[in-house]
Amino acid sequence: MSEFQPEILIKDVHKAFGERKILRGVSVSAERGSTLAVMGGSGTGKSVLLKHMIGLMAPDSGEVWIQGKRIDQLRGSKLDKLRLRIGYLFQGGALFDSMTVEENLDFVLGRHTALTAPERTEQIHEAIAWVDLPHAAPQYPAELSGGQRKRIALARAVILRPDILLCDEPTTGLDPVSVRNVSNLIMRLKAERGITTVAITHDLLCAEIIADHAAFIFDGKILAKGTLQELRSSENPQSQEFFG
Repeated sequence: MSEFQPEILIKDVHKAFGERKILRGVSVSAERGSTLAVMGGSGTGKSVLLKHMIGLMAPDSGEVWIQGKRIDQLRGSKLDKLRLRIGYLFQGGALFDSMTVEENLDFVLGRHTALTAPERTEQIHEAIAWVDLPHAAPQYPAELSGGQRKRIALARAVILRPDILLCDEPTTGLDPVSVRNVSNLIMRLKAERGITTVAITHDLLCAEIIADHAAFIFDGKILAKGTLQELRSSENPQSQEFFG
């Protein structure tokens, strides 16, 4: 593939579950160090699209390229190696309730690195300080607010210093202040680490803060692409209804 290939490239991807067609020829891309917001209502195929980008799902047809490799054709250790370059921020955070914040982050480092215990501890405390929660290490997820849990989940998603961050509804259920906090952290990742981010969201405030480019998906098809302002100005009726 060309050296100018985007960091993430989805080409004419189709996906169905039985008779139900979820993705109907989706094509999107994200350049290295950019942030793409994939927008649309519930049940439009956003989460399914994101799962293709990390190899949790394979397309029925089409291609999924990540860093110049077809992730939909990788298996075993090659797939595992590429996945370590990708951080995933789950919609609900997906923190382990029975573990403290420090234990949640240590679980990732202990499984995927050869760092010593003191080295892991140092890296964990750097990560939670970076999300402005330096005193949260001994706390359990239930002791944190929704916004704090999401920031810790973000710290865990990037603690291996990935090149790519995939965010599944990163600000759902958060108050406007927390939306700004999480969104600003995503922007810092781009500015400080050059991370390429794809965020699926229906949160306009989040999209306004983070998106370099956006795509609007409806009924498994991309109906509009461009800047957020271009999506707002789209004459597509479904897009007009979404953006109000």
